[in-house]
Amino acid sequence: MSGSGGVRWPGSGTDNSADEAWLTAIAEAAAGDSQAPLELLVEYLTLLADAAISGRRPRDHELAIVRELGRRAAEQGIPAGRVVDLYLSAAWRMWRDLPDVVPYRDRDTVRASAQTVLRVVGEAIAVLVDSYQVATQHLIRQEEALRRELVDDLLRGDADVSRIVERAEPFGLDLGRPHQVVLAVPADGLAEGDTATAMLERFILDRFGDREVLVATKDGLLVVLIPATTATTAMAVPRTGTKGVGAPIHDALVRHRAGRAWRVATGRAYPGAYGIARSYEEAREALTLSERLQLDAAVVDARDMLVYRVLVRDQAAIVDLINAVLVPVTRARGGAEPLLQTLETYFATGEVATEAARRLNVSVRTVTYRLAKVRELTGQDPGDPAQRFTLHIAVLGARLLDWPASDLPSNAPRT
Repeated sequence: MSGSGGVRWPGSGTDNSADEAWLTAIAEAAAGDSQAPLELLVEYLTLLADAAISGRRPRDHELAIVRELGRRAAEQGIPAGRVVDLYLSAAWRMWRDLPDVVPYRDRDTVRASAQTVLRVVGEAIAVLVDSYQVATQHLIRQEEALRRELVDDLLRGDADVSRIVERAEPFGLDLGRPHQVVLAVPADGLAEGDTATAMLERFILDRFGDREVLVATKDGLLVVLIPATTATTAMAVPRTGTKGVGAPIHDALVRHRAGRAWRVATGRAYPGAYGIARSYEEAREALTLSERLQLDAAVVDARDMLVYRVLVRDQAAIVDLINAVLVPVTRARGGAEPLLQTLETYFATGEVATEAARRLNVSVRTVTYRLAKVRELTGQDPGDPAQRFTLHIAVLGARLLDWPASDLPSNAPRT
């Protein structure tokens, strides 16, 4: 097909305006049927006409043009089925009209011509589809790379805000809106190419609508960037806003592969590019703290972890508190861990000894004995409201610092 839209008629090299008009009419009709660009039929109609009239098979350079057309179709985002429909529509239209243009003398000639045309159609479509698939895979890998780079820069808080905004636009991200980050990690680790990424993206788009959502992986974590449910700042986002995102994401991940345990952490929502980095840091810290504290909850919210963040930030004070209150329990027979575990469970159950005993799988007498031992060694009574608070904070600090399994930091600076 020439640049003017006409079709070159095969033969001795001379142009026949009537034949060109015929081929052009076929191309236009096929393009109308399939709703695909007429330009994708360049060279293809020539191949069919040559096959029908002279029985000639396609040459390598001609198939190379068809291969290029397949790549171009993929880059334009035209569905593969539509392109194949275009080629098949052009083929049957040409074959239908061919007897009126080139009269055949006998049945054998028609049979041979039909076989040749079918082979050419098969070869051309095979080349077209193969090229289309290769180009599509390349585009997917390219988009995934761009997506990972964008997510990395957003989570890092890239200083070049104008450039970030420009790169986010093709993905539909409006960085002027509040966004929040949700992180997910499976208990068995996230392998390269894990299908949970694609599944989660489909789920979020189905659940929350066609909104600017990015799902990627970073440092062994599934990262979800999703708009907040309101256009206000993080402090005005309802408590159910962030909670409502983490729970369905966790449920979808669990359903995706039965028996696989996931932990999900949600950051609070903030506007702007820097707000995304802030939400990410909150979600990551919430995930880390929940693991250190061995929380039972599979979904944690950064807002619920604020008190623990305070403890972590003033590490020197926590070290002082552990040294002053909990170090004496290391002298107990069996070490400090049984007493710390009992205190932790006792506080988690609202200071109900029977429930703590059930969770620990020990007798109530054992729980009360251990609490008495804590009181004896530390001078702090778990049953006294004021002293209970001191013990509780000390136990939380010990879990955050992985004490006594790890040594306490020495000379920890105050932040």
